[in-house]
Amino acid sequence: MRHLRKGRVLGRNSSHRKALFRNLASAIFLTERETTDLDSNAPKVPGRIITTLEKAKEIRPIVEKCITVAKKGLIAEAEAAPFATQAERGTEAWKAWRSSEQWQKWCQARSAAVTARRRALVMLGDKQAVRLLFEKVAPRFTERKGGYTRILRLAKTRIGDSGTRAMLEFVGKNDRVSRKAAKPSFE
Repeated sequence: MRHLRKGRVLGRNSSHRKALFRNLASAIFLTERETTDLDSNAPKVPGRIITTLEKAKEIRPIVEKCITVAKKGLIAEAEAAPFATQAERGTEAWKAWRSSEQWQKWCQARSAAVTARRRALVMLGDKQAVRLLFEKVAPRFTERKGGYTRILRLAKTRIGDSGTRAMLEFVGKNDRVSRKAAKPSFE
């Protein structure tokens, strides 16, 4: 019996399972990257990965936690912006700012943003995925309180072992829009 043991083992040892979760979580963020014509591994639809249903259910909390951490980091970056300087690094104006009180306030306000990026890097393990998370994905969900992803079960099973496949995607981009039918007027 698995008393008080949460999460699926998925037939892997713990280090393999953690690596699998990290790779799948970073994969959904990497689908948001800019693709070129020469990119042979370009995603078909940004913000969507196809995997098994069990893996998708395990990845979803990790992805949502990453987005929440990134949203808090964006708030900290916005709070640090008034104390920043526009001077180019190494100039006299930048050196004066660096030795002023504004620089210390900027560092204090920015520390939460740096911590958020480091936490996301620990969860995802990929610097490019963290950059895409903070630049593209998290700003999209600033007004949303939670529920950033959805899992859709696919009808066709996996060919090799007939495993249930599912789609994990971000909410908002590929939403169905329900249209209200026009009521007939009896006039």
